[in-house]
Amino acid sequence: MTVVTHLLAPAAGTPPCGPPVLDPATGWTVTRHADVRAALLDPACQVPVAPPGPPGTLAWLRGTVSRFSAPETHPGRRAAGTGMLAELDPDELSEVAARCTEEALDRAADRLDVMAVLARRVPLRVLAERLGLADPDAAVPAATAVAAAYHPGADPAAVRRADRAVAALLPLTPPDPPEVRANRIGLLVQAADATAGLIGAAARHVLAWPADVPTGDLLAEVLRLDPPVRGTRRITTAPVRLGGRELASGSPVLLRFDAANRDPAVFADPDHLLPGRPHAALTFGAGPRGCPGERHALALATAVVDVLRRRCRPVPAPVHHEPHALLRVPTRLEVHPR
Repeated sequence: MTVVTHLLAPAAGTPPCGPPVLDPATGWTVTRHADVRAALLDPACQVPVAPPGPPGTLAWLRGTVSRFSAPETHPGRRAAGTGMLAELDPDELSEVAARCTEEALDRAADRLDVMAVLARRVPLRVLAERLGLADPDAAVPAATAVAAAYHPGADPAAVRRADRAVAALLPLTPPDPPEVRANRIGLLVQAADATAGLIGAAARHVLAWPADVPTGDLLAEVLRLDPPVRGTRRITTAPVRLGGRELASGSPVLLRFDAANRDPAVFADPDHLLPGRPHAALTFGAGPRGCPGERHALALATAVVDVLRRRCRPVPAPVHHEPHALLRVPTRLEVHPR
């Protein structure tokens, strides 16, 4: 295999690794790999719970999915989602995603926007069909609209669009109990930005790499160095000692994956993309709240990027990202199909 390395500087806003830092206005920021992992595994560091909302709305969805659930309801809701994922074969997802990508490139003209045509469409279309949604094509824009307002702090217009999108998605789901239907939609929504961001980052960084470097090895390093999810939030439910600091009960905590993934205590030469490096990125989380769809997301993203590497050349241009504190998703990324 060709040995290649590439310097990939931290994205703007990535903090350096160091002990937990307290901002009196916003809470603690945690950046070291060991500290982030410890917090993810500590039962006293909990995901902020979303309050319930009117049935069929974004607030109802957020209050019902496992992602924002309280400790007592999380295991049952997570089990509903993991049960659905267990019925999906990652190899089959990969085959279908590759075929969809090939077909999109066959239809393309001289230029193609990876984000609009592939990254934001192919994974969701494949997942929606395999999750049993009645109209996968209609589910794609609806899930994207929900994802745009899924995390706290969305503007009211985005929330209204997400409310309409949740109402449109519900009739497309199988006639299960409401909690199961919510978690089926949640799987689709949670894949939207993260998978699109990974495909976009990979298309940006690795299209010109030698063909004998496996795409899976490249994606593992892109996932570490340019993660689509830059961090996650927790709140302490009891006093916690973390990285030599005492965090009081009720403290907001921001865990920065982007910083932890470059921790020199864990990664030799941490700012270079080096295929084959042992996989230790924290981007998918860890512990009982770790992403249950990691294998599925990587299968979908690897399939799309594999085809792009074989059939496309990058169009040199500045890359801009959607405005979001913790997500990193390119807005547009053009390639020349061949």
